[in-house]
Amino acid sequence: MNELAITLDTKNGTYLYEQIYQYIKNEIVEGKLSSKERLPSTRALAEHLQIARSTVELAYEQLVSEGYIEAKPYKGYFVCPVGELYHLKKEQVIKEEEKKTEASYLFDLSPNGIEMKAFPFSTWRKISRNVLAEHQKDIFEPGHPKGDSAFRNTICHYLYSFRGVSCEPEQIIVGAGNDYLLVLLGKILGEHQKVAMENPTYKRAYRIFSSAGYDMITLPIDKNGMSMEHLKASEANIAYVMPSHQFPTGVVMPIGRRMELLKWAEEVKDRYLIEDDYDSEFRYKGKPIQALQAWDKKEKVIYMGTFSKSIAPAIRVSFMVLPKPLLELYEKNAGFLSSTVSRIDQAILNEFIAGGHYERYLNKMRKIYRSKHDCLLECLRPFKHRFHISGENAGLHIVLVSREKGISEERLAKTAEKAGIKVYGMSDYFIKESVAKGQGNVCADAEDKCAKILLGYASLSEEEIREALMLLQKAWL
Repeated sequence: MNELAITLDTKNGTYLYEQIYQYIKNEIVEGKLSSKERLPSTRALAEHLQIARSTVELAYEQLVSEGYIEAKPYKGYFVCPVGELYHLKKEQVIKEEEKKTEASYLFDLSPNGIEMKAFPFSTWRKISRNVLAEHQKDIFEPGHPKGDSAFRNTICHYLYSFRGVSCEPEQIIVGAGNDYLLVLLGKILGEHQKVAMENPTYKRAYRIFSSAGYDMITLPIDKNGMSMEHLKASEANIAYVMPSHQFPTGVVMPIGRRMELLKWAEEVKDRYLIEDDYDSEFRYKGKPIQALQAWDKKEKVIYMGTFSKSIAPAIRVSFMVLPKPLLELYEKNAGFLSSTVSRIDQAILNEFIAGGHYERYLNKMRKIYRSKHDCLLECLRPFKHRFHISGENAGLHIVLVSREKGISEERLAKTAEKAGIKVYGMSDYFIKESVAKGQGNVCADAEDKCAKILLGYASLSEEEIREALMLLQKAWL
């Protein structure tokens, strides 16, 4: 039995029972009081602390009600098995330490950052007020599971105009982010799927499919995207690709490889392609490339898009376009699920797009990102004798490939860190398990010979980009 080294302070304004409660709770959370350990009786603890027994009883009662301890008749009070709290506490400490580490960087060149200073806040506020004023109570009623029809109709027009995607509103499902839609897709397709993904890839998608129990296969990438040779040999029935701008390599899939993928999907009835079109709005060289779905004549492409990247991360609104043959499966396996996006958010975003505000905002952001993109490339000129630049024609990051085969990504990242710059190695985006199984890699010796670093620029100003690259130049060159 633990004697509990509690020290009470009668002058700090906190009730004595609260001090006792807080002390014991902290001891349990931090693992200092183990599961099933017996606590002192209320009488013994009261005598030890020289206080009224009722004060200790009040503290114990609160701990019992919250599940930290339990009272066993004629035996006393015992610590409940809440060991996970200790691990949670440790994770919180680790996260706090990570935040402190992140704060120590002068510049974070994250490939996931976006620019928010140019967001039309006044327009968004005005639309929000109008939506609430016009719809009144009807907007608070349950909506269609796929999303409001007006919003899905607007998405249809947008996709056809800007991405060449041909679909009908009934094919569109609106969801709170791509993660949710991938989980939903797992419900639609059912179990026992064999999914092929590029390696390196978007790890969250890999983990979501893995958690659904799918048989996952990762395949190498060549200069045109997913290797068709490896895909044909994989026995997969689903291929997850990012043809407009592969993450993280930046590869833009040419029309020839797209046609090969479509032909592969058409060969077998239940084969499908999942097209993740996460940042297709931002392209800096040539005309916008049509989505893979635009070339699909046999209903084989499941198209996924999001407004989080083009508008704001907090706007967790994504959409999925199902091929018509999968609509029946949707109704059967997932049609009972409610929409995860508020009807208010749908109405606001619908007006933002239909009113032309979204198109104007995108045009403005393309100019801003293009200027930052060009600024970054200009600052990278001194690096060209040691690095090759790739993936620079689209998206919000570029890839630096070391010309020195002996240098490692870890060494480059640590040297950058000492200069106050946070950079990201390509190896962070590899699925290590599959590499270990010999299922392929981005190049035959990607991880140990051709170090690759991702440099994101979207969240930095041009002045910050110049300062960051000057520091990198001193660190690396």
